[in-house]
Amino acid sequence: MALDPSELKSLGAPDLEIAGLTLWIHGRQFPDASDYWDGNWLRVTAYATSPDSRVRTHGSVLHLSEVVQLMRGCEQLYETLEGRAGLDCMEPNLGVELTARGGGHIGVRVSITPDHLGESHEFLGEIDQTYIPGVIAACRRILERLPVREFEKAPA
Repeated sequence: MALDPSELKSLGAPDLEIAGLTLWIHGRQFPDASDYWDGNWLRVTAYATSPDSRVRTHGSVLHLSEVVQLMRGCEQLYETLEGRAGLDCMEPNLGVELTARGGGHIGVRVSITPDHLGESHEFLGEIDQTYIPGVIAACRRILERLPVREFEKAPA
């Protein structure tokens, strides 16, 4: 379901933007949970667009460990301009893959769906390497605002 402009404006500034994907984080799914698994699920709205398409998903579909993984992958990708980085979500509603293509070009694949049993949507694009530091900075801001809770030993 597409958001109309007034709904988008009501969400405020996005927390993360990559190519045609815009992501807002509304808080933790379980604010009182202190353990690694339950304490790190985030409530989000994700909105992907292209000139002719718009897809939104929302709910608790993002774990803070996935933000850490994206940040680390982007740091490596920016440093070497080789390989890939991703927002490899455990929930099937959202995924992002950034792949080095040479010459400073980064391929972007966004998978997004509000209903993984009945729909699938994929947006393909490309960004320049100069956009990667912005993604890294956005991940850091998210992690400063919502630090990973590691009451239990987190996986390596």
